[in-house]
Amino acid sequence: MVYRFNPLQDARWQDFVDRHPQGSVFHGLGWLEALSRTYGYEPVVYSTNPPSGELTNGDVLCRVNSWLTGRRLVSLPFTDHCEPLVQDVDDRMSLFRALAAEVDGDSSRSRLKYVEIRPLCANAWDDPAAEKSDSFAFHVLDLRPALDDIYGRIHKSTHQRKIHRAERESLSYDAGSSEVLLARFYRLLLLTRRRHQLPPQPIQWFRNLIACMGDQLTIRIASKDGEPVAGILTLSYRDTMIYKYGCSDARHHSLGGVPFVLWKAVQEAKALGMERLDLGRSDRDNDGLITFKDRWGAERSELTYLRYSRSRAAQTTHRRRSRALRQAFARMPDSMLVAAGKLLYRHIG
Repeated sequence: MVYRFNPLQDARWQDFVDRHPQGSVFHGLGWLEALSRTYGYEPVVYSTNPPSGELTNGDVLCRVNSWLTGRRLVSLPFTDHCEPLVQDVDDRMSLFRALAAEVDGDSSRSRLKYVEIRPLCANAWDDPAAEKSDSFAFHVLDLRPALDDIYGRIHKSTHQRKIHRAERESLSYDAGSSEVLLARFYRLLLLTRRRHQLPPQPIQWFRNLIACMGDQLTIRIASKDGEPVAGILTLSYRDTMIYKYGCSDARHHSLGGVPFVLWKAVQEAKALGMERLDLGRSDRDNDGLITFKDRWGAERSELTYLRYSRSRAAQTTHRRRSRALRQAFARMPDSMLVAAGKLLYRHIG
């Protein structure tokens, strides 16, 4: 039998995440609370353990109820990956059946379009009822070697050269989670999202992340003569630092701000005893971003999402809609682009 519960209301969940070897910052209460506050998503955990028992397995998802994109369960919205936390094959198969039932049975009442899980290794979830959906390139930088060895693996003519350029230009560096740093970061984010013909995430999303995640979150900004030129937002949990958001001012790319601030993150992660820098996913057709991560000496793998769905048409329709929206975003002034982000992100998930 599979049970459901809200992890934000169950004291067992965070303790279980902390104990499980594959528990991540995305499974934790801070990330789930920020999703709930910003977008109204209701988190739910599926587990074979009864409410009165100790947790030994669980798959956390969020209910996305949208009049624009439909109702679905996603594990988890706005995460690159969220591994179902299981103990053995029996746990995995029980969760398979429960997720499939949400579409095949419960969907007659809840009208779910699909259930999506985002495991680190889709091949481990060898379930004929699940179809592969989106696929990405995924990079992780090993931080266990000595810092000089890590630096030696960085591409010399691009990243090393730009780090040296940033140092010669005397770029300043600030790290923290203050409102001042957030304002600088968000200005850069708006510039970056405009280049990509996309609206920025709502600033309230970042404020909620800061409030809910505390010292797990750090904003890092590089500036030239007081003007921000590049920034990243990282999350940390156990032995892993995650590069979650990055942004920059294209007018100052020649100063090397992006490699400079990322190298600062590597140095600080190493000093904290971190063993991995998760550089996140990249669209498979984004050759520039993939090459950028390759040249940090990061290991590249494939990240594939799985869906339990009644129809594959929804995914094709979503892609067509996304292309049309990008054309509209490209023509919007900043104020409208920010407003579009506030309106649309809760429907994306």
